Amino acid sequence: MGEVRTCPSCGEFFNYVGVRDVCYKCAQKEEEMYQMVYRFLRKRENRAATVERIVEATGVDKELLYKWVRKGRLHPAVFPNLGYPCDNCGRLTTTGKLCERCAKELKDDLRAFEAAKEFRENIQKSERATYLSNQDKKEK
Repeated sequence: MGEVRTCPSCGEFFNYVGVRDVCYKCAQKEEEMYQMVYRFLRKRENRAATVERIVEATGVDKELLYKWVRKGRLHPAVFPNLGYPCDNCGRLTTTGKLCERCAKELKDDLRAFEAAKEFRENIQKSERATYLSNQDKKEK
């Protein structure tokens, strides 16, 4: 059983069952726009078109293009200048939520954090060991 949601495109209520994030009428309109974009991109001279060029030629919203690339309906392997914005910096990417540069920076930061954490733990262990050995000598 689905839940009642408001269509983000037109504001109408629709039964959301996990398949489409818009109502049936808007989904039909999106499909028509997708077919128009796909026909445009299938022409050899348009295969390397940028997002801006596609928007200019077809009138389709950028966000719809990004949605189709994210969902795998338009493949960057076939259309090399397509992608969607990185969640961190906004550069176009074709996989995941982050571009390669942001993913690398995040991994480097995590490695540095882990190294610093390990260093702090080693210092605390050595201080604790020194403290306990001195305490043991005083008790005897």
